[in-house]
Amino acid sequence: MKRTHFAVVAAGLGLALSLSACGSDDGSDTAGDNDAKIEGKIGVILPDTESSVRWESADRPALKAAFEAAGVEHTIQNAEGDAEKMAQIADSMIADGVTVLAIVNLDSASGAAIQEKAKAQGVATIDYDRLTLEGSAEYYVSFDNTVVGELQGQGLADCLGEKDANIIYLNGSPTDNNATLFSAGAHSVLDKITSYKKVGEQAVPEWDNEEAAVIFQQLYTQADGKVDGVLAANDGLGGAVISILEGNGLAGKVPVTGQDATVEGLQNILAGTQCMSIYKSATLEANALAEAAIALASGKDAETTGTTKDSESGREVPSILLEPKAITKDNVGDVIDDGGQKLADVCTADFADACKAAGLS
Repeated sequence: MKRTHFAVVAAGLGLALSLSACGSDDGSDTAGDNDAKIEGKIGVILPDTESSVRWESADRPALKAAFEAAGVEHTIQNAEGDAEKMAQIADSMIADGVTVLAIVNLDSASGAAIQEKAKAQGVATIDYDRLTLEGSAEYYVSFDNTVVGELQGQGLADCLGEKDANIIYLNGSPTDNNATLFSAGAHSVLDKITSYKKVGEQAVPEWDNEEAAVIFQQLYTQADGKVDGVLAANDGLGGAVISILEGNGLAGKVPVTGQDATVEGLQNILAGTQCMSIYKSATLEANALAEAAIALASGKDAETTGTTKDSESGREVPSILLEPKAITKDNVGDVIDDGGQKLADVCTADFADACKAAGLS
């Protein structure tokens, strides 16, 4: 990644918060008809509901709030893990007059095809959260995903200590460029520690949690159960790992990483079965996307934090990269205080004692 220009990206991100807008509560989340309405219409296509709960529980409401606050007409839909469906949604949005289209690609090939079609129709595109390799997006809005991996690697090292340790790496989908960056970041930290040994590593197609459990069981068996730590790329994969460890009486004894600071992930951290997670504020990322999309819709340039190199095409993609945060038992409350999760959702009856011990009330 190449940093060329830095700007402060805060929660407000220049949005006209004094504006108001009305929006429907249907699946498309359209809104508009504001006295100070920004010209243009923005479409966002989320990837699925399976790889992480964040897309519907965090990103959709944060995006909707950001667009409504700015008084911009918008539509938000979910491809439900189907690349063909995403292409159809994109065609429909373009036909309905969106002037800016933001996507979280399911894979780079299908994402690039959508962007090429949009470009031919004069529709500007933005990569949201995942970079589309060989794509043509005007901007890439995400967190610094190499840093995410570095924080995961350091988090696992902190939990393991300096002892000899066998590590299994359970990576995200091989079609997700972010997963490649997470893995590279983690390895850049853990490979330098000579007392650590990799005893297994595999990517999980489409971030499928059920398949992750099967894959980890196979890796665990191949290592003869001699596993001291697991670098799991997100909380869903981490939960799958923990389910297998529980069946072998090792939950809480083998540190497991995660990402997204989901309710389940935070509860696992409080229970001691997960070592750490990564918090990426959906509100911050949604506001960054909204600012970039509104700039494009208004015929202006968005402020960026630098560029990200497309490893396939070599293109330097103007980027807005935000800083992720490592979450352990000591700072679970930071996620709740920031609005990332609700206290009542995390501190249910089963976790009341753990929450009390962590100072959450």
